[in-house]
Amino acid sequence: MSEYFQPMGGNEMPRCGGIATMMRLPNVASAEGLDACFVGVPFDLGTSNRTGARFGPRQIRNESVLLRPYNMATRAAPFDSLQVADIGDVAINPYNLLDSIKRIEVAYDEILQHGTKPITLGGDHTITLPILRAIHRKHGKVGLIHVDAHADVNDTMMGEKIAHGTPFRRAAEEGLLDCERVVQIGLRGTGYEAEDFDWCRDQGFRVVQAEECWNRSLEPLMKEVREKIGDGPAYLTFDIDGIDPAYAPGTGTPEIAGLTVPQALEIIRGCWGLNLVGADLVEVAPPYDPFGTTALLGANLAYEMLCVLPQVKRR
Repeated sequence: MSEYFQPMGGNEMPRCGGIATMMRLPNVASAEGLDACFVGVPFDLGTSNRTGARFGPRQIRNESVLLRPYNMATRAAPFDSLQVADIGDVAINPYNLLDSIKRIEVAYDEILQHGTKPITLGGDHTITLPILRAIHRKHGKVGLIHVDAHADVNDTMMGEKIAHGTPFRRAAEEGLLDCERVVQIGLRGTGYEAEDFDWCRDQGFRVVQAEECWNRSLEPLMKEVREKIGDGPAYLTFDIDGIDPAYAPGTGTPEIAGLTVPQALEIIRGCWGLNLVGADLVEVAPPYDPFGTTALLGANLAYEMLCVLPQVKRR
């Protein structure tokens, strides 16, 4: 394509008006011809406590009207070098978890066949498993940067193998991950066993608990992460509950003493130079944040993910 899509400016249509797409980008029916796309997965059948993440994609899009095309901190200009659009939502089945998982896999197979890099708006963290399955079919095993309050490596939840607390155990078991290139950042809180995070370490994951992040810049950590991830394909998955609930109350399983917003930006910006093949921002649950603060943060983080994709130019 000779021209790249641009977010609609505030002088073309007031920010209180227009159709709610991510950053007011064009809404297109397919990923064909796109270098990257925003896609919503309004799914929360995998949640164990507070539901509501099914409304995350819609609210993130609503709050994203405040975003502008240029990243003034990193000088990234994604819309000058990538063709990006919002391709809408995956039509999940709100009555059937397993059918929804299959629908997500099929949708991402279609996205990836065009060579498009998806940035996903969730939805609970269950959705990362079918996305990784599709990515594995396209790219093979991937490295993973996983930001979260929880490791999400339970074997089962109430006897179920697939839920928002199990995706990364399933991903490791299914051979979707290059386990020596997996980093989990922000894990914290209470657990059921003293060894809850040790399963991750036993697989070769680098586990960075939240306490290691307190009162420090994460730029040095991200230098280590880039060295561990290397040049191979990698995926970034960011659970909004990785951030302290003082900044992100609208989520299903909040945990105190989490990452700060500047640290979240350091993590994502620290992925610059990696071979990212996709990313997601999950677990925004608008019913628990009537002011929209969590969704606004989610929109900004999704934009920052776009800014660190390969081929994004800096001006």
